[in-house]
Amino acid sequence: MALVTLNKSRDDWELVPNLLDYDDARENFSWEHELALLDGLPAGGLNIAHEAVDRHAAGERRNHTALRWLDRQGDATDFSYGELSRLSNRFANVLRQLGVQKGERVFVLSEREPALYITALGTLKNGSVFCPLFSAFGPEPLRARLSIGEAKVLVTSERLYQRKVAALRESLPHLQQVLLVRDAPESALPPATLDFGQLLDHAADEFVIENTDPEDPALLHFTSGTTGKPKGALHVHEAVLAHHASARLALDLHPQDIFWCTADPGWVTGTSYGIIAPLVIGATMIVDREEFDPERWYGILRDHRVSVWYTAPTAVRMMMKVGAELVRQFELPALRFMASVGEPLNPEAVLWGKEAFGLPFHDNWWQTETGGIMIANFLSQPIRPGSMGRPLPGIEAAVVRHCEDGSVEPIVEPDQEGELALKRGWPSMFRTYLYEEERYQKCFHGEWYLTGDLARRDRDGYFWFVGRADDVIKSSGHLIGPFEVESALMEHPAVAEAAVIGVPDPMAGEVVKGFVSLKPGFEAGAALQQEIMALARKRLGPAVAPRQIQIEETLPRTRSGKIMRRLLKARELGLPEGDTSTLEGNE
Repeated sequence: MALVTLNKSRDDWELVPNLLDYDDARENFSWEHELALLDGLPAGGLNIAHEAVDRHAAGERRNHTALRWLDRQGDATDFSYGELSRLSNRFANVLRQLGVQKGERVFVLSEREPALYITALGTLKNGSVFCPLFSAFGPEPLRARLSIGEAKVLVTSERLYQRKVAALRESLPHLQQVLLVRDAPESALPPATLDFGQLLDHAADEFVIENTDPEDPALLHFTSGTTGKPKGALHVHEAVLAHHASARLALDLHPQDIFWCTADPGWVTGTSYGIIAPLVIGATMIVDREEFDPERWYGILRDHRVSVWYTAPTAVRMMMKVGAELVRQFELPALRFMASVGEPLNPEAVLWGKEAFGLPFHDNWWQTETGGIMIANFLSQPIRPGSMGRPLPGIEAAVVRHCEDGSVEPIVEPDQEGELALKRGWPSMFRTYLYEEERYQKCFHGEWYLTGDLARRDRDGYFWFVGRADDVIKSSGHLIGPFEVESALMEHPAVAEAAVIGVPDPMAGEVVKGFVSLKPGFEAGAALQQEIMALARKRLGPAVAPRQIQIEETLPRTRSGKIMRRLLKARELGLPEGDTSTLEGNE
């Protein structure tokens, strides 16, 4: 396997990597030492927002730029650590005035606007739980998540509220307060809402952070499963240790870096590494209001002298499609490290980074449940293109086999496929699925957390992704649960039954394809297919809805009545159908 090493000719390579010797770092790492690098609260305890903002605001970095926000036109607004501390104090005071208690959940549905980041930090200061939602979700995914999370407060824009939330209010009895970020504050407020800007303007600048324990809930991120409703993975304030360690070791972040994570905070990457990790390090983070545009992106890298860049394989593939010629028109001397996460980064993309930028993309692996990067290709270590890399110091990973007695055991031999597992106990490990403790416990076998990802480990300890062990669809790095999509398809009056699978896509990795059978009296045709797809997009939003619908006379199911998604996928991709002995109609 070819190795890719760092191009050391960049003009600011004088920075010494945080991780120089991998084996030495693993041997000498301890979470106790990582904790000692942070402050802790003055009265004891640990709080993510204190470590991310207030400890810097109280010291020499008070006037250092913490967040640089770029609007639609690309104009920049800078927020120093001192300003971000003051504004998040104000929001924490708003929550206190509204009677929001420690442990209660504050949701945000927003594009990448400053209010989102102020809300996140202020919520954590109040001891409440920050719960981000992806702004491209349709009404049904939003209703499910707001309901499961028993949202007490929602911060959103006036536009998103009117389009997606207003009609849901009656079905959300726990939702007491909706705070609107408004473009036209002089207009009348919608009923039963409050003005975010006015509340912030009238709140006090000073706030004493709630004395949170390391095990107190802090973050709630939703992820999808193969059946049933979305799962709310709950993380605690101790997660900040993993954010800090992985920012240092996997992303090689230093306080003098300009860092850009392109992920939306509606997904866990955009919270862990688009908010918390760079601030904990004391770096400057870039936040771009707009979506992917290669020329805009390259201009941001150049104009704002981004030094560390964290993006997604889908974006890398889109850049590859445009070609290396465009990026070569931009001088990027400050850029020294590029990383990718969300789905496996194919070897061609790693090598294309060298061709286009003079630097390779460093792939890494983690999940919503892990809370932070677990396996990575490190700056000072050779990259094996196509590999996820090696476990971070403090993380023990293994490929395990499932034994007949129900136990699991690590596979010692190299290059054997099994399920990727992590030894439980790292700080950002999720502590439960909200209100689904039994579902949570099923993720563990003894000391091992089972990831649901299939992998292999080579002789040198590099891990390689093989696939998912379940039916979850991974599209543009986002997990999409079949059940949620199938439920929306079933709402169409013509649909008798529905099943969805992921099919390969050159840009997104996978996209959702739906299969439906019809009720008597309905006739298959292109018009009906478009009608069903339109309903799905309206209910689910473009990020989740199927890109294709295929109408079948019947769908394959077991004799017990379960639709066989596996068989649909095998037929779609021309793969062996495997064991069909339980298929309905087979004797």
